Amino acid sequence: MSHAFTVIIPARFASQRLPGKPLLEIAGKPMIEHVWQRAMASRAARVLIATDNEQIASAARAFGADVVMTREDHVNGTSRLTEVVDKLDLQGDECIVNVQGDEPLLPSSMIDRVAESLKADDGAAMATLAEPIADRATLMRSSVVKVVCSQGGRALYFSRAPIPWDRDRFDLSDADDKQGTADLGQGWLRHIGIYAYRASFLRDYQNLPVAPVEACEQLEQLRALYHGYAISVAVAAEQYPAGVDTPEDLARVRELLTRSSD
Repeated sequence: MSHAFTVIIPARFASQRLPGKPLLEIAGKPMIEHVWQRAMASRAARVLIATDNEQIASAARAFGADVVMTREDHVNGTSRLTEVVDKLDLQGDECIVNVQGDEPLLPSSMIDRVAESLKADDGAAMATLAEPIADRATLMRSSVVKVVCSQGGRALYFSRAPIPWDRDRFDLSDADDKQGTADLGQGWLRHIGIYAYRASFLRDYQNLPVAPVEACEQLEQLRALYHGYAISVAVAAEQYPAGVDTPEDLARVRELLTRSSD
């Protein structure tokens, strides 16, 4: 597999909570420009913005980004990535890193790390990242996706449930510990939603039927595991900064980036 990789940033205008999210201003720039700059600072051979919206495309071209126009009927970012892979006729072993367009704080090192994880595991179809969970309250939250890995660093399962379940230490009173005061110890991992894919897998994925566990947990990566594809998981070297999903997130990121630019 080549050491070069391509970053694709899917960007759509529609958002229930924050309409036009990629174009929302943060510290004097549209959000998508901050994301693009983070990707450009990685070791990617090229960075592309994939969108079906002319406003986003125009803004992206204005700050110097390469844009690939895509269809409007994609149900998720993975489907949009696959269209780009086909349009560019990328070779099957090429590494594609999916960087979400609402993560203006994403460290460039995480982009490099997930690409390196895929390159290091020839048998994996895709790769992702994780970070340690330090407190029990976080472990118990269904909004926090957990991952359990094999000795070789491949995902065994992803879940919204607190896995692995420590039978001898956890009980109902522990699960109700909302303050996270009980000692958790080591061994629990929180999934970070950044992915690297082989181009050939993206082409395969679009033809795979939805898996029962995927529908149950509402986690797309479970489709790959269910159909027998291996996912490499690397532990991130630094803490993952949350993306922008709500107006409160936007205010927080605006404050951080405005302060850092002063």
